[in-house]
Amino acid sequence: MKILTIIGARPQFIKAAAVSRQSAKAPEIREIIVHTGQHFDHNMSDVFFEEMQIPKPDYHLDIHSLSHGAMTGRMLEEIEKVLIKEQPDYALVYGDTNSTIAGALAARKLHIKVIHVEAGLRSYNMKMPEEINRILTDRISDILFCPTETAIQNLKKEGFNQFDCEIYNSGDVMEDAALFYASLAKEKSSIVEDLNLNGFILCTFHREENTDDPEKLSQIVDALNSLSKECQVVIPLHPRTEKALDRFHLKLDAKVIPSVGYFDMINLIQHSNLVLTDSGGLQKEAYFFNTFCLTMREQTEWRELVEHDYNRIVGTSKVRILDGVEYFLKKSFVKNSSFYGGGKAAETIVNHLLSKS
Repeated sequence: MKILTIIGARPQFIKAAAVSRQSAKAPEIREIIVHTGQHFDHNMSDVFFEEMQIPKPDYHLDIHSLSHGAMTGRMLEEIEKVLIKEQPDYALVYGDTNSTIAGALAARKLHIKVIHVEAGLRSYNMKMPEEINRILTDRISDILFCPTETAIQNLKKEGFNQFDCEIYNSGDVMEDAALFYASLAKEKSSIVEDLNLNGFILCTFHREENTDDPEKLSQIVDALNSLSKECQVVIPLHPRTEKALDRFHLKLDAKVIPSVGYFDMINLIQHSNLVLTDSGGLQKEAYFFNTFCLTMREQTEWRELVEHDYNRIVGTSKVRILDGVEYFLKKSFVKNSSFYGGGKAAETIVNHLLSKS
């Protein structure tokens, strides 16, 4: 069985690491990795292959720094060439990036079956490019591996059980990766000690809906600057966010550091008192490592974390952010639920694929 895996952004590397590691145990599977280049910053791309022991990509398309339309179009064109050359049995895509929809479209038009890992997620915000990508990818996929029961129900509500596709609750491969790499992070990362951090809040924000809106971005910066007067706030700064801050002449009075690799991020989460983010993946990673999270968006794909009070939606309002911080800093973290498969998702996915060969 030949599987062509298409990745291009940080969360996809983490997911791919779990499945690739499991696939390596199955000689019946030959995996070909295509890296679109969507994340071109070293700390958000190459370092993940180095740190996470993922095989180097067989193809690197080097497509980045373009508008959504131009980027997706270029990826569609270049991925199509690889698919025609390799003729895989399946194209495997992860998550909700431009790489995801481009890979799924290219494969589907060539009548190559599409596997979507992390299917069925919905924020119900059609202004998010990620929402558009995930919905369209789901619709043209042949096998939909869902990370949660909520994702399964989302697909059923949309009539997917009447389509010619398989819907399967695999669990979440990001939990597999988190559990596996946590012990390695202790050996490979000393970022907390190196930066002399103690009792800090970890914050990341990079979504276009926040960085491209000067009012929203200003509210976030004001909230973080206020928090920094009371406690240490550590911000690994995304390249897009850095450019937006410069463009709108905004200054962060917090501990700003360059974007970091996965092991450093694990180390930071594990030692933080709280996570603030607009990232989808980091919301879960906070939960995996027993840390509360505030989500600086108006929706989340991970409703179970909100419903069980591990996460709160605070948007970009300074008042809501500060109130949320106060609430969670007074609360004890008790993990009494398992939402994501317990670290067996990659094994489940690979075994299911092997059963079809």
